[in-house]
Amino acid sequence: MLTVPKYIANRWDKAPGNIEVGKLKISKTPGTKATVSLTLSESVLCLKEPEEENIPRDHRLDVSTVTRQTLGVFSHITPSSDSDSVVPETEKLSLEGRIVQKLECRPYADKTYMHLKLESIRKASQPIRQVQQLDRIVQNFKPVSDHKHNIEYEEKKKAEGKKARDDKDAVLEMLFAAFEKHQYYNLKDLVRITRQPVTYLKEILKEVCNYNIKNPYKNTWELKPEYRHYKQPPSDATSTTKTDD
Repeated sequence: MLTVPKYIANRWDKAPGNIEVGKLKISKTPGTKATVSLTLSESVLCLKEPEEENIPRDHRLDVSTVTRQTLGVFSHITPSSDSDSVVPETEKLSLEGRIVQKLECRPYADKTYMHLKLESIRKASQPIRQVQQLDRIVQNFKPVSDHKHNIEYEEKKKAEGKKARDDKDAVLEMLFAAFEKHQYYNLKDLVRITRQPVTYLKEILKEVCNYNIKNPYKNTWELKPEYRHYKQPPSDATSTTKTDD
């Protein structure tokens, strides 16, 4: 298994599949440990954006034996979408082998690598957000004095504050007259009928009404039993027929 620095992986991702990306060189002398080195190809070194820095060409590979882990190499085959088979093919995952050695790619501390690290540290230390002075008004960033919902709330609050409190007896008369027409009212309709501040109207309603919290008349007000004097529907008049004696 070969692991490489991020800057090499980014260059290899940009490389087309038909070019050489590098060469591995294995040197071994009798009685010493083998040394492995990686040299990137000129084609990969040229695959850089205008703002990108040059990357090192030569790297060494540190070889270690995998002992405390079980690592494997798998192949993943996705079935073709234009297959004419009656039974659809499923994805196939196959074990190709087991990893016994790991190679870590490390650059040499040359001038190119030190300059690359210096630029990466400088970019990482730059703040993400910066203050920018504008020389003209930009509509996208023009602040508003207040938001719409805040303005509507303040206007509603001022309108309720302007409502003068009527005498309690006068408010009760309006309530009783309304409840003679209908048995149940919500608070919004009672405010519209009496034209009283909400807080003041609630104080009066709690004295003479019950608040329903269950269906079918949930969130409505109803007169307490001792205040109910609904008009009785007129009974059918009994007709009489006059007969001659």
